[in-house]
Amino acid sequence: MTDTETLSKLRGVISKLARELNATATGEGLTPTQASVLGLIAFRGPLGLTELARLEGLNPTMLSRVVGKLTELGLIQRDPNPEDLRAIRVEATEAGRQLHERVKLLRTEAIGGCLDQLPEQSSRTIIEALPALEELAKAMRSSH
Repeated sequence: MTDTETLSKLRGVISKLARELNATATGEGLTPTQASVLGLIAFRGPLGLTELARLEGLNPTMLSRVVGKLTELGLIQRDPNPEDLRAIRVEATEAGRQLHERVKLLRTEAIGGCLDQLPEQSSRTIIEALPALEELAKAMRSSH
């Protein structure tokens, strides 16, 4: 197994990368949390608020604020849940899907630009590590 110092460095690098990627959404007028919630809704399709809160790790009050703002901006819409008319589901509007695609493109371009600035061997090492990083992400998801 890996020592604590190395694991701490890995956690730190992952956190820094996540913060930098999240910052790219602010150019589109969204907070990182709003961009994350919109992305999840756009990717997963209509979602109930309970499931959305669980997937995003947000408390109901915070989620309510985010959903309210995204609705106000016309990026998502609230619809009755056909399985439980007391509950609502949220889904991305066309404007929301387009904004999500722009944010994804900005993030992809940011990563590409940074990889281009690195020495070729470093870029290659990062790309070759993708399968292992995907396994790590999957293991982390399944651990909670």
